[in-house]
Amino acid sequence: MPFPIENKLVIAVTSTALFDLSEEHEIYIKKGVTEFRTYQRENRHKILQPGSAFPFIKGLLALNNVYDEKPIEVVLLSRNHPDAGLRVMDAIKENGLEVSRAFFLAGKEPFPYMKAANACLYLSTNKDEVKSAVDAGYPAGFVLPCENIERFSDDTQLRVAFDFDGVIVDDESEKIYDTTNNLDTFHMHEDLKKNVPLKEGPLMPLFKRLSKLQKLEREKAEKNPDYEQLLRIAVITARNAPAHERLIKNLSYLDIDIDEMFLLGGIEKKNILDVLKPQMFFDDQMGHLQPASGNTPSIHIPFGVKN
Repeated sequence: MPFPIENKLVIAVTSTALFDLSEEHEIYIKKGVTEFRTYQRENRHKILQPGSAFPFIKGLLALNNVYDEKPIEVVLLSRNHPDAGLRVMDAIKENGLEVSRAFFLAGKEPFPYMKAANACLYLSTNKDEVKSAVDAGYPAGFVLPCENIERFSDDTQLRVAFDFDGVIVDDESEKIYDTTNNLDTFHMHEDLKKNVPLKEGPLMPLFKRLSKLQKLEREKAEKNPDYEQLLRIAVITARNAPAHERLIKNLSYLDIDIDEMFLLGGIEKKNILDVLKPQMFFDDQMGHLQPASGNTPSIHIPFGVKN
């Protein structure tokens, strides 16, 4: 019996994050909604190409094949008019994505409907909309363009990478560094607070739910040595020693065991991401995301002091 949606890991995604609708968006901006709807209807036979969030959504939904309960759900939240949305639903079917729930809102902001769908993340290519969502307390991310989506076409494993401060946890520590601009003061603060858990950041609910799936996978691997892990979770952070201890203790306090951790201390994150090849990387700073976004689907979380 499938899980009710209230018990699932639910991701809400816009049509422009899931598929490449850049040409259609230009028509909407320059010629208006009527021309846009007409174009969508007349070009329904043209299958849309994958967008920046496609590899992540595809890999996430593939995890459902491991579990009889189908614990993952993706809901399309779109500003499209329902008739223009037919082309998007065709593309979902053509690409074999198990997405059956869609909200077409004819121009209204989609993110307030996250609660109705029990979504722990909203992905959109509308930067202003994402900022409004985060300011209102919704876990949302701005999807940057990614030119090299095809490099993930043959993947059978889902790799997800997170920054730590301002993403998984709140920006308490970032505020210390931002206020003092002194690395020694930051390290001293983190050493004094190393046994004090940080408050949850905007993507902690997603992080926890992915961790639960990972634990289920590890149970399968213990029973079957030939089982290959399909989900890997990484933390990529500018922290280094001695600020590492609070991070590691925070994860232990939450009973979360990740696969990879990179304590970079100033090394460019792109250097790690190009090797790790995650289908999605979440960070609260554009300065880390923009260099990486050509090869790595990247999500800006406009939360905290850095924003």
